Amino acid sequence: MGSLSLLAAREVQIGREVRRNSTLICVPILSHSVDEMLIQMRNAKDIGADLVELRLDFLNYFNPPQHLQSLIKHRPLPTLITYRPTWEGGKYNGDESKRQAALRLAVELGSEFVDVELKVANEFLNSVREKKPENVKIIVSSHNYENTPSVEELGNLVARIQASGCDVVKIATTALDIVDNARIFQALARSQVPMIGLAMGEKGLMSRILSAKFGGFLTFGSVESGAESAPGQPTVKDLLELYNFRHIGADTKVHGVIGNPIGHSKSPHLYNPAFKSVGFNGIYLPLLVDSVSNFLSTFSSPDFVGYSYTIPHKVDGLRCCDEVDPIAKAIGAISCMIKKPDGKLKGYNVDYLGAITAIEEGLRESKGWSGSGSPLAGKLFVVMGAGGAGKALAYGAKEKGARVVVANRTYEKGRELARNVGGQAIALSDLKDFHPEQGMVLANATSVGMKPNIHLTPIPKEALKHYSLVFDAIYTPKLTRLLRESQEAGAAVVYGTEMFINQAFVQFENFTGLPAPKQFIRELLATNT
Repeated sequence: MGSLSLLAAREVQIGREVRRNSTLICVPILSHSVDEMLIQMRNAKDIGADLVELRLDFLNYFNPPQHLQSLIKHRPLPTLITYRPTWEGGKYNGDESKRQAALRLAVELGSEFVDVELKVANEFLNSVREKKPENVKIIVSSHNYENTPSVEELGNLVARIQASGCDVVKIATTALDIVDNARIFQALARSQVPMIGLAMGEKGLMSRILSAKFGGFLTFGSVESGAESAPGQPTVKDLLELYNFRHIGADTKVHGVIGNPIGHSKSPHLYNPAFKSVGFNGIYLPLLVDSVSNFLSTFSSPDFVGYSYTIPHKVDGLRCCDEVDPIAKAIGAISCMIKKPDGKLKGYNVDYLGAITAIEEGLRESKGWSGSGSPLAGKLFVVMGAGGAGKALAYGAKEKGARVVVANRTYEKGRELARNVGGQAIALSDLKDFHPEQGMVLANATSVGMKPNIHLTPIPKEALKHYSLVFDAIYTPKLTRLLRESQEAGAAVVYGTEMFINQAFVQFENFTGLPAPKQFIRELLATNT
């Protein structure tokens, strides 16, 4: 079980599948007792981890000679021993010489990896140089809980750690912006020795997943949600099953959904399995982006190739395009962006296709409508919200012959959209008293009612009796308060999931150049909503 065997060739067989990277998955064990650590190690092995990190600083009672012997002797997987002091973000606040003595003992007992902090690395390495078995590798680590330093500073830090004589360099920083990940990737790509490079926090998630693409020595994954040793750490299950971690290679194409917030997005649960089902070498990530232009200019390499856009970035996305599809240009917002072979970014809007198709199907079903043309023709179509999704709905409804009314919180913004589609504008606050006729169609393109604020609704229930059909672009939750109250008021409802799935088919084909596996995508969505 020597650690050299862990540095296996890049192409390794796993069952019937080929593993496309050598990046290891390490599970941090944060148990408070040795017995619990032994159980968690077996759990880690069962879920597919390559090694475990034993965080000795989490133990309530620790007797190094007795407990290290037991943990290392009975390990079902290779071990990384870490005894993190409070001054490096850990729990241990006792005598430093005792801490290092325990780490020396872990080396002598043959733990495959032992982690020591840069601050004391030279002192520790000098003390174990004569006693270190060949198969034991020393990781020298640096943790920055404030930010991610510049490329130059990271390079200097890597050089300092490397100069200590360690076997593996570890740098963990904090991502204040998603573009910080790029500096970690540069450090990984340039490192001449095995390196662990990760950015902590939700904005650093991509560093943990794409470490496999950029040659990281290992990444961390928790046994289950809630058992993370650092913020932003995914579960092993998500790494293996959602992100197909073993199949990420240096040439894997990167896609994702750009939004803020983004944690609610179901898109990765759709596209990653769909990519895998057709053998497409791509990955799809949730991308928590503050500035679209900064993100696109930072991740400009040819492998970052396609994005979905969601609230609030659909308009900013359009501004960053080199080319814009005429429909997206008319709407004034994009929902999909593709990097063409020449590097130019082309924007599309497929929201209106997904939403309008779903609404038309809903009207046909509810009214038994079987005529030619669109059932929206001549209908009064009220859209709440004048952002990217609102523009798509207003434009799509106009194209189908509907009379459009835009209800927006800011009247001026709503009036501008209404003018562009030849419609009428009212303030959202006045919508409750707006009922010039019965049988209208209502479409919500605001974020009111989205998780976690599922108790909210953009319009009082009393006003819903004037509508024959209500559509909500929100799909988390599937049944929003707006849709539930619309049903109670007697209206037909169309779920946001239907818009989502219709446009997913189009986006999949834009991303891959392959026909969408439609039934497979429908089944995926059914299990993830």
